[in-house]
Amino acid sequence: MALALLVALGALSGGLTCEKEVTGKPVVVVTIFPLADFVKNVAGDRVDVATLLPSGASPHTYEPTPGDVRDVAGAMLLVVSGAGLDFWVEDLKSAASDSLAVLNTSAALAEEGLLLSGDEHEGEEDDHGGVNPHYWLDPVLAQKQVEAIAAALAAADPDNADFYEDNAAGYIDQLRSLDEEIASETRSFTSREFITFHPAWTYFAQRYGLVEAAVIEESPGKEPSVEYIMHVVDVAREHHVKAVFAEPQFSAKAAEAIAADSGARVLLLDPMGGEGLEGRDSYLALMRYNVDQMAEAMA
Repeated sequence: MALALLVALGALSGGLTCEKEVTGKPVVVVTIFPLADFVKNVAGDRVDVATLLPSGASPHTYEPTPGDVRDVAGAMLLVVSGAGLDFWVEDLKSAASDSLAVLNTSAALAEEGLLLSGDEHEGEEDDHGGVNPHYWLDPVLAQKQVEAIAAALAAADPDNADFYEDNAAGYIDQLRSLDEEIASETRSFTSREFITFHPAWTYFAQRYGLVEAAVIEESPGKEPSVEYIMHVVDVAREHHVKAVFAEPQFSAKAAEAIAADSGARVLLLDPMGGEGLEGRDSYLALMRYNVDQMAEAMA
């Protein structure tokens, strides 16, 4: 849907969201659920958080709605993942007020040289400018995103700066414990190589000494050819891969075909989670869910 039409529909339906009108709290708009959960843990009850990407949707293929225009237009702060993952938010910014603060959580990671190239998997470079944008799936890098969120909230709402900083410190302690927990569990895996739907787990694999041996879909939304599927089957056989991971946001047919021909198991890894998804409705729960899925085939 064209931006001009989105803006018009947003205006016709009342401008600011009902949630803001009812609570009177500042609104922070976030593109994806894991970052929204970070914001909620840092901001507590001081703000209302609106997540643009619905549960079950993929950021690679999402199209904004008139409701997204309204949310961004009424926001104090917009938090984006960056590195091209939530590219669709760029059009929404033009509908926002000049006072809107925008936090790109990839910026600090880029400054420290912590972003991985997407060149290992053909297609990622074209879609994300050469950078793999799935850094929140590394709990250590997630801590840096939380720090950036706390700083952005403090700048936008200085009266509550100490509150945000204290909450961030407490939540980062939980993320450190999560990292230790995952490291302990993955060390016991007897199989260390796996195949994923797309290159979402590269940072996670590097952090915990695992190997993303192949991906099913090299570019988001681009179905793999029969020849490429056979290549992935060969990789699975050669490396004795025990797990082929599909994602709930996409069809599992290709993963099932690869597993059938290679003797691997098909399980689900969810890089996004979302509100109302049992066992995946917070970042901490989501990461534990994914490690449990890996352990089913790889431990």
